[in-house]
Amino acid sequence: MPYVQPEIVRIALRIEGQRIAYSWGGGHGGDPGPSTGTCVGYRGSILPCPAERTRGLDCSGLSRWVYAQAHGQDVLGPGTTNDQVRRMRRVVSALPGDLVFFGRTTAKGLDTHHVGIYLGDGKMINAPETGAFVRVDPVSRLKDFAGFYRL
Repeated sequence: MPYVQPEIVRIALRIEGQRIAYSWGGGHGGDPGPSTGTCVGYRGSILPCPAERTRGLDCSGLSRWVYAQAHGQDVLGPGTTNDQVRRMRRVVSALPGDLVFFGRTTAKGLDTHHVGIYLGDGKMINAPETGAFVRVDPVSRLKDFAGFYRL
């Protein structure tokens, strides 16, 4: 894969400025980018589930869209964080533009539930939760850090 980390960061920062809403399952249509989500599997705190009427992105939908723009093709696909992490390799020293995953290690491997785009200096851009917009957060916001990954 070509080195596109600076482009990933540039695209992610541009998207963060657009105030795109979080939507459970958003960004997983035929093409990468904001879409309405789904209420299947929704466990968010806002009830009733707003995903089917909210155009936006969930965390893996955001990483999919950013990586597709930077690479010129849909390199991550429409799957979940678990599908995305399987396409990548873990790195010890993160570079801005790498993905940061959260979850736990099980007997079957890594079971993830969240992904962000690493910006450097302990920060990431992510689609955090229902009711929020794509934003910058500290990586330490979530306690179950699973590692940095690169294509």
